[in-house]
Amino acid sequence: MTDNDERAEAAVESAVVEPAAAEPEAGTPVPEEAPAAVAEQEPPATPDATPADTAPSPTSDATPADAAPVPTPDATPADAAPSPSPVAVTRAAAPAAAPETAPHVAAASTDPGRWGRVDADGTVYVRTADGERAVGSWQAGEPEEGLAHFARRFDDIRTEVELLASRLASGSGDPKQAATNARHIKDSLAEAHVVGDLVGLEARIDQVLAGASEAIDRVKHAREEARTASVARKQELVEEAEKLAEESTQWKVAGDRLRGILDEWKTIKGVDRKTDEQLWRRFSKARDTFNRRRGSHFADLDRQRATAKTRKQELVEEAERLSESDDWGHTAGRYKELMLEWKAAGRAPKDADDALWQRFRAAQDAFFSRRSSVFDERDAEFADNAKKKEELLTEAEKINPQGDLDGARAHLHRIQERWEEIGKVPRERIRELEGRLRSVEEKVRAAGDAQWRRTDPEAEARAAQFRERVQQFEAQAAKARAAGDKRRAEQAEAQAAQWREWLAAAEQAVATR
Repeated sequence: MTDNDERAEAAVESAVVEPAAAEPEAGTPVPEEAPAAVAEQEPPATPDATPADTAPSPTSDATPADAAPVPTPDATPADAAPSPSPVAVTRAAAPAAAPETAPHVAAASTDPGRWGRVDADGTVYVRTADGERAVGSWQAGEPEEGLAHFARRFDDIRTEVELLASRLASGSGDPKQAATNARHIKDSLAEAHVVGDLVGLEARIDQVLAGASEAIDRVKHAREEARTASVARKQELVEEAEKLAEESTQWKVAGDRLRGILDEWKTIKGVDRKTDEQLWRRFSKARDTFNRRRGSHFADLDRQRATAKTRKQELVEEAERLSESDDWGHTAGRYKELMLEWKAAGRAPKDADDALWQRFRAAQDAFFSRRSSVFDERDAEFADNAKKKEELLTEAEKINPQGDLDGARAHLHRIQERWEEIGKVPRERIRELEGRLRSVEEKVRAAGDAQWRRTDPEAEARAAQFRERVQQFEAQAAKARAAGDKRRAEQAEAQAAQWREWLAAAEQAVATR
């Protein structure tokens, strides 16, 4: 049951059973059976204040044995005083629910006599700032019981006010709803059928209203901060999307990120419609821009791949034609060129590219497999040639050019002629055998060079010339240094060092003659 429902129910009960009674005409009987009937349906009174969730029964302080009378309503007909309404009795008889977090509220009716009185004819009055006001009628029982009854009514209202204050303090209540309820209670105090400190209660309600106003301001401020944060976050997302749309070429990564931005966008709440629509238009435009750029990129890529496919088909056809060639050297070179052209052609669509590559490799493998087979047969034939060349090398390595240089040269020349006549050897032996022959040739050539240096008549003249040049550059360096020309001195010294090396070589040649 909501607070509004509770107050409405209490208002119904008050209207039925609590208005101030008009003075009854002489002879008007007060029904005696009504108190007993009501008491049989109601629980015994609870001590202290009654929770605000339910209004107390008119006879909540009476037990079945006492059968305390109920107050009679104002302005009853002359023939009879009616008993309380069945609706009011049934509602009042419901057991009171304990408040959620209401603090203990001391009863304002600890001394009800301070705030009200019951006159001789049973009319109950409450003292207000404007004077006394009739709040009901008590026709049976002691006057103190009547005051206690209306004081408990006051306690119920006060408890409801304290509940509103407690909920505001804990932050569990809606401040707007609390303010509405507090104003409703305050407006109803002028006609409330209660006995208690109405001035103090009204002051307490004003405190609750002030607290509700502050809470409303805090909620408004927090909502504004949340809105500002939401706007700022959406602004960041829009700027990120615009940057991706204009700059990114990582199409998959950027596309996934734009979807992630959209998912996050849907979770951000609290942005006013106008601002949200403006930001959404920017974000939507960025996505469209990105999609157009990506579509254009892949359209260009498709055209490039179509061109690459056509070119690779041409290369495959040529490779397949060459696979039957017996021109081993030229064809092998052409296959290398075809491979370079294949890489330069770019990528075709994946399925077509894979199929074309398989055909290209198959043609290439077929050619080189045939060539290897032919070369293997030739290598078998060349095995005897290798043995013959090994015998020649054994003979060549015995040549000693130190004794008879001319004879060594003639012997080597004959071996070279026989080497050419023998012919080719297996490919894996070529480097080995040719290397051994070149070693012999180098030994004979070195002997010839040494003899030439020993017999060269110009060697001494060259040495003298080198010595003279060294002296000239040394003199130039000394003169430049004496003149303070460091740069020219260093140049002359460098040239002198170079000629000094050549002089050393010339003198070594003369010394070994």
